[in-house]
Amino acid sequence: MNRPALLLVLPLLLSAGCAATGVGPVDAVRSPEGRVEAFDQRAAQVAEAWRPGPDWRTGYVPLEGPTLLTGDPGFTPDTEAAFRSGWYREEVPIPPTRVGGEIRFTDGRLTLPLVSAAEAYRQLDQGDPLPCPGRPKRPGRPTPGGPTVEPGPDGWATSTTQTACLPLTVTGVTFGAVPVRTSRGVAQVPAWLFTIRELATPVARLAVAPTAVAAVPEPTAPARPLPDGLVAAQDLAAVDDARLTVRLGVGACDTGITPLVWERPDVVVVGGGVTRATGECVAMLKLEPVTVTLAAPLGARPVLDVFTGAPLSIAPR
Repeated sequence: MNRPALLLVLPLLLSAGCAATGVGPVDAVRSPEGRVEAFDQRAAQVAEAWRPGPDWRTGYVPLEGPTLLTGDPGFTPDTEAAFRSGWYREEVPIPPTRVGGEIRFTDGRLTLPLVSAAEAYRQLDQGDPLPCPGRPKRPGRPTPGGPTVEPGPDGWATSTTQTACLPLTVTGVTFGAVPVRTSRGVAQVPAWLFTIRELATPVARLAVAPTAVAAVPEPTAPARPLPDGLVAAQDLAAVDDARLTVRLGVGACDTGITPLVWERPDVVVVGGGVTRATGECVAMLKLEPVTVTLAAPLGARPVLDVFTGAPLSIAPR
């Protein structure tokens, strides 16, 4: 679901040119053509500075996970809240036995230590829901007695329904593999698949032991600040062959949001261009999904943010 999500809200008005991007109006770029030229120059610097270690090509560096959905879960507000919060309860024994397995990359295979289903479940389960006085006993039912008042990201708001604080029910667990984007492209990674009564598809928890997961390398950003009029990429919402859905971090009053991409055979750099508001604007950073089409399928190329130079991961799903 490609919806902008609020990351930061401050009770503060900013004048034009000072959107919530982490930099001030340095080297402001006013025209669309100027933004493209400034982006290309910086993207080339980011690509030249990208020097990952050997683990990037020989180890296991996941760029998403470790909890994944294997299909459309058919979320309701209740079940999505439980999934995002990690609320689970089990109705079946979770086996503690460890199994063997390997990761299958397009360029080879890698055998790594795995965790048991019981260990994976302990990582998956983040505790029980907090008590919710007055909330419905079953998910999805409106609260008797009319509207209620609920705290939200922008303060207190009136609502006619509430989300039940209920956990997801584990009714089975099997061992399998799921596709995961890694530093070596999409790989088939061992995972424990938990069947959930309330969802239409299992929840996968990657089974690779944490000690076997290589860290994403630290980026090297250009010394100069990001020119005003350019914005950073926060993460990848989706990758479909040569089409990338990127989430940009933009200001609340930014307009003319335009995705920008620079690529060469070994790396892709993404970001965006915006037109800043001329008046006052609340300091609010939003995630804006945009789509870019590459000249060639992405394959195993890293996608780097034009601001930090960091490789982008797939957003939680």
